[in-house]
Amino acid sequence: QVQPVESGGGLVQPGGSLRLSCAASGISFNHMGWYRQAPGKEREFVAAISNGGLSTYYADSVKGRFTIARDNAKNTVYLQMNSLKPEDTAVYYCNKVVQWGSPFRPDYAYWGQGTQVTVSS
Repeated sequence: QVQPVESGGGLVQPGGSLRLSCAASGISFNHMGWYRQAPGKEREFVAAISNGGLSTYYADSVKGRFTIARDNAKNTVYLQMNSLKPEDTAVYYCNKVVQWGSPFRPDYAYWGQGTQVTVSS
């Protein structure tokens, strides 16, 4: 299977916004999620969206600030990140969600390169 390609990361000041994209072929039947890994920490779940896009779920740490969306016609998943905080600094990855429901287990054979998000003044 072809790995996903994440993009849209960068350096942003606290309170700023970024929109991440994930291009991943053949994902229209899959639940999809965003995950992140900060330096020295384990990778953690951020947000998930069902295959049809009708259901979403967020980690408490990003609820109300981040929005996950998808365009199945473009095989793309998005993560709109607003009101960014320094603790959001991490490499962000998208992945298939193989089990809907906490902890939203990803497909461990499907990780891409990720995109770096740095929140700093």
